[in-house]
Amino acid sequence: MQERRREPRKPLMAYTQVFDLYGGRLLGYLEDLTLRGVMVIGDKALPEHSKITLAIELPELEGVSASRIVLAARVVWCHEDISPDYFNIGFEFLDVKSEQKGIIEAIVRQYEFQRALPNYPIKPTASPKG
Repeated sequence: MQERRREPRKPLMAYTQVFDLYGGRLLGYLEDLTLRGVMVIGDKALPEHSKITLAIELPELEGVSASRIVLAARVVWCHEDISPDYFNIGFEFLDVKSEQKGIIEAIVRQYEFQRALPNYPIKPTASPKG
């Protein structure tokens, strides 16, 4: 399958809840995030092309006082997760304001999985006993 994503996904380490703002229900938990959209793992399927206002509860972010970000979004796709009790739901953001963009960038910067290996000191080799 050809990758159509315009920005690479950023898998996150924070346990972040995502709600339907007006429906008042928990949709699931943030799996990955870009400036263009989000993937949520939830326990209920959502119909493709439906529009929803997401309320993403924010983890503690350096330099950000907001505790939630609210974004209008459209369901782009929804399919069963590896675990059949859950669904992966892809949302496209419909309108991201500059302040929201800054918050999304802070989330990605502070909570993205770090794929680079830490720079551990080299272990000394055991000297031969003699």
